[in-house]
Amino acid sequence: MCYGVKARTEMSLRMARSRGDAATAERLRQLLEPPEVFDLHFANAFDHPRLVLFTDTAPREPGLFTWGLVPGWVKGDAQRVELWNRTLNARGETIFDKPAFRAAAKHRRAIVYVEGFYEHFHFGKKAYPHFIRLKDREAFALAALWEEWTDRESNMLWRTFSIVTTEANALMRRIHNKPGSEGPRMPLILAEGEEEQWLAPLHSTHGEAALKALIKPFPEEAMQAWSVKPLLGKEGKGNRAGASDEFDYPELALAGPLAHGG
Repeated sequence: MCYGVKARTEMSLRMARSRGDAATAERLRQLLEPPEVFDLHFANAFDHPRLVLFTDTAPREPGLFTWGLVPGWVKGDAQRVELWNRTLNARGETIFDKPAFRAAAKHRRAIVYVEGFYEHFHFGKKAYPHFIRLKDREAFALAALWEEWTDRESNMLWRTFSIVTTEANALMRRIHNKPGSEGPRMPLILAEGEEEQWLAPLHSTHGEAALKALIKPFPEEAMQAWSVKPLLGKEGKGNRAGASDEFDYPELALAGPLAHGG
């Protein structure tokens, strides 16, 4: 799955400049106030943070969206709250079928740039957080779906998103080993040549098939991972600088997912 990412303000501004220009980056800088709220060393999905997205309707103009997709058919705030934590991720293989995601899959796709993401490895009675990134790219795009929903009681507009996931590659199968889960998963990482294809309008079943072909594990050899200090709980580092710094656990030296190269 994908319930934690690293997406600092500096990175977001750099990607806004690369997709647009200096003026685009300046508009985003004004959105990212106060900066300490949006400088995400560890964005915990269950806190429903706001992240920078580029959508199919504005592929060069960044916007802020709240993590946890709220479909347009939600009736009220109580239903939003009930559904919210179940739409943090969207299983890629079924996005065109599931009621919560199928409209967005056809008409509202997006990308979110991150520097890496977090996943926990379970060993004994403990969970050990790991940080995963690409070897040759400081930032990369994750596939996402987005929606707009208005709370009729407060008239508040919610712009929300879900990160699309796919089956895990060999590296992520070793790390994402939680017993009783739906099986090893990983976020859908888009190669640089696939980003615009994900955002392109969908006009036919042929186009839908082309999108489905993008839903696949990213090559293991292009990725790297390491264990980090606890992120959650009393000893958790949370969203602080250094959350993604490498930290070794002696008990994982022989039994961890990265032991002897996996």
